[in-house]
Amino acid sequence: MAEDPAFHAKEGDNVIVVEGVKKSFAGNEVLKGFDFVLHKGETLVILGRSGSGKSVLIKCIIGLMKPDAGTINVLGNNILELSIGDMDKLRMRVGFLFQSNALYDSMTIRENLEFPMRRHLRHLTADEVNERVVAALTDVGLAKTIDLMPSELSGGMQKRVALARTLILQPEIILYDEPTTGLDPITGMEISDLIVEIQEKYQTSSIVISHDMKCVERTADRIDVLLNGICYAEGTYDELKASTDPYIKQYFD
Repeated sequence: MAEDPAFHAKEGDNVIVVEGVKKSFAGNEVLKGFDFVLHKGETLVILGRSGSGKSVLIKCIIGLMKPDAGTINVLGNNILELSIGDMDKLRMRVGFLFQSNALYDSMTIRENLEFPMRRHLRHLTADEVNERVVAALTDVGLAKTIDLMPSELSGGMQKRVALARTLILQPEIILYDEPTTGLDPITGMEISDLIVEIQEKYQTSSIVISHDMKCVERTADRIDVLLNGICYAEGTYDELKASTDPYIKQYFD
């Protein structure tokens, strides 16, 4: 990760604070005043059923959608007040692992990882770019795939490459949108383990959007349950598993 200490939030800071976020589509309220805090160095899981608004929430956090109401503060910045240029700078500090991986089919793995650096880190030399590409692929166990095409990789390997590309800009925060969707159980667990390894190695602060309980159990320091558009419950995996609330129990049965 970045070596400049000024680049990182101070120890103990809240790196994301979301308050009262609302979002509707064609009169359908998806988020009805959602609140949560992400602490520096932790992994927070937003747990909810498909269609509950988890992906809408994460897109609001990185400015791909604008909420109808509420505030979103990321690394000390109210993102609703940022200019387009300042929002782009902030996104360099926040990695986003897309559910679909979003790899470029016409580019090699090397070119996929080089792409964000060519756009945002033009001051890097060719050797520095190559060093980052090799290091990121090594982190996810795929250094030997560097000159292959995405189509030559399995779904799990593509997910790892997408994570490597997320790491390439050395983000302080990583947002994972359904990271195990579409993967078999063994591969899904490997991706969950990798999320934990990355967090431990780089001390990133992470949000994992998921309804895969094995992924939730493996990755979560803390869980917020998104139900009916609000943060219905919060706690550790063990705390929520012990709940007698029928709306909470349904995830653990």
